[in-house]
Amino acid sequence: MTGSLPLQGIRVLDIGSYIAVPAAAVVLGDYGADIVKVEPPGEGDPHRANIHLTNFPDSAVNYPWHLDARNKRSVALDLKTASGRAALDRLIATADVLITNYPFPVRERLRLRYEDVQPANPRLVYASFSGYGESGPDANQIGFDVNAYFARSGLLDSARYAGQPPAVIVPAQGDRASAMSLVSAIMMALFHRERTGEGSWVATSLLQNGLWANGNYAQAALVGAFLPPRPPRDRPRSALANVYETRDGRWIQLNIAREDRMWPAFCEAMALPHIAQDARFTETPTRRANAPALTAILDDAFGTRDSAEWIARLKAGNVPFSLISQCADIPGDHQAAAAGAIVETTIDEMPRTVAAPLTLGFAQPITARPGPRLGEHTDEILGEAGLSASEIAALKASGAAA
Repeated sequence: MTGSLPLQGIRVLDIGSYIAVPAAAVVLGDYGADIVKVEPPGEGDPHRANIHLTNFPDSAVNYPWHLDARNKRSVALDLKTASGRAALDRLIATADVLITNYPFPVRERLRLRYEDVQPANPRLVYASFSGYGESGPDANQIGFDVNAYFARSGLLDSARYAGQPPAVIVPAQGDRASAMSLVSAIMMALFHRERTGEGSWVATSLLQNGLWANGNYAQAALVGAFLPPRPPRDRPRSALANVYETRDGRWIQLNIAREDRMWPAFCEAMALPHIAQDARFTETPTRRANAPALTAILDDAFGTRDSAEWIARLKAGNVPFSLISQCADIPGDHQAAAAGAIVETTIDEMPRTVAAPLTLGFAQPITARPGPRLGEHTDEILGEAGLSASEIAALKASGAAA
């Protein structure tokens, strides 16, 4: 491992709000890119206040902001003013990547479309993110991940039990997955620029990523194949791909794909040798046909031991399973820390954080610093773009910068 950061020397303008675009910028920043967060004066990115939403766990620590703004610098510019927009052009000239998820009408009004910014920097990689895509009848529809990623893609309906309403997902699941697609597109564009010297436009959307995540069912639908709604837990399609409650009230998720091969070992791990040769369960077709009966047997068995004992027995049998973690389990998950999924920070009030979901054999990500205060680096960033101290002072006096 050389220790060099692969994106060192790359400057990224994060002109986004909420989560998907800022999360993509975080990943780039973790691996060395200089992330300049362009925010409006006043309240800044609305994500700064998401800690107060009812579906975010309450805390005195603004953890959503630190998670999605770590290692960034903030410049506050009012892009609705001519002088603020002109200052942005100076920043664009110094940048390698510009990321935005502003709605299309806003991009047009602020002259933030690719065709608006490309003349200022022909080598610029312009990365666009939207709810439903860049064209089509719903392109201008406001899209959050629960709407565009989960609902529109069929994911919510595919996961619900028959006769039950769709479950409500937790915040930003689709945003974070989609952020990694945007990172991939940006890296392809940088690779293209390395070969050709040309800047380019790349894009992705919540809808595209939701359909990709739901790819098996979506592709089935495209050839006319559909499954009925998921049957209740006590009547699953497969008893070996089901959830079971242990004596101490925890849940175990089984996912035994190679059923016939794993069946003897599973029966042994479950201390159920008498069902190993039961004609109802010895082959996959009959096991599936008798899934309710097998589920009832497994329900009774799992209820006889605590989760820790089942974890040990199933691991010893090499059975594919997982304890369904509660969020309270995450701080003590030693595997997550050992795998680099949870890492230490330099943030006093938030000493550990969730890492970008990738590992490079040649470089370690930088240690997370706190998310910036609004406009904390305005003077520094505008000075780097060539604005004089008097020009910066004039911008601030007019309210175009803060």
